[in-house]
Amino acid sequence: MSEPKMTMAQALNTALRDALTADDAVVVFGEDVGALGGVFRVTDGLHRDFGERRCFDTPLAESGIVGMAVGMAMNGMRPVVEMQFDAFAFPAFEQVTSHVAKLANRTRGALRLPMVIRIPYAGGIGGVEHHCDSSEAYYAHTPGLTVVAPATNADAYGLLRAAIESPDPVVFLEPKKHYFAKEEVDVGAGVPPIGRAVVRRPGADATLIAYGPSVPVALAAAEQAATEGRDLGVLDLRSIVPFDDETVAAEVRRSGRAVVVAEAPGFASVASEIAARVSERCFHHLEAPVRRVTGFDVPYPAPKLERHFLPGVDRILDAVDTLHWEDAA
Repeated sequence: MSEPKMTMAQALNTALRDALTADDAVVVFGEDVGALGGVFRVTDGLHRDFGERRCFDTPLAESGIVGMAVGMAMNGMRPVVEMQFDAFAFPAFEQVTSHVAKLANRTRGALRLPMVIRIPYAGGIGGVEHHCDSSEAYYAHTPGLTVVAPATNADAYGLLRAAIESPDPVVFLEPKKHYFAKEEVDVGAGVPPIGRAVVRRPGADATLIAYGPSVPVALAAAEQAATEGRDLGVLDLRSIVPFDDETVAAEVRRSGRAVVVAEAPGFASVASEIAARVSERCFHHLEAPVRRVTGFDVPYPAPKLERHFLPGVDRILDAVDTLHWEDAA
């Protein structure tokens, strides 16, 4: 019997609903997440079913939202807050870096912060700046934060449940362009561990390493490459921090070639870190330098230019071509 199909938004909603039901300490709040059900309807019905003490709206004050969550988490609650859009989170960045990420270390573990910061994230919706930012590098560079970026609806459900159950703060990046794509989701499959990458497609010629919104693009590139006689693997990180060095290194050593795919600009990026870690751990197995296919080092463009900015199948395959060309040389 096949599992029911649901959108990513529905999978996240189900995860929140199940967490609210399972633990009275869980609360959900943010801008418009209450009666409206969120800009992307991820919290639809939670205010109605759990009441205004468990799911409620806040003022338009992101630093206040996160600051309030810190106080709640310090006192035994498990807040799940939404930043509405990726770049809207920047007013709360001081709270995140100064308090959310550091409090456990500052108190030698006496105070833990079991809280989740949900961020609708990345591009692909034809939005303007402040609505399509890829800000993962800021959070990944901040010790004390777990950073998760699901690519499938099943992972959206399972990893959000895992994030809410975590004793430490999690930044949960939701690829907004996938909110309304339907997939089968087995909500009874259990909560997956955070920090484990998964091979979405095995391949012998090269490994495409991606996370969040870039995984479907990498899979599409692998499908196209197969029609041209190339066998590309796709590795979905799922979690940026902690990083699964073991699985990544094993896949790259098998194929001997790697391309990192990510939407964020490439300079000083998560893609740069991945390329460095692969080079350090797989140097003697690599048949060519590790390539990166990323967004360009410019502010996020206007909607009409978005498709040129985001990594696409052609750009990925062009990068793969350089791997094979160098190998042949």
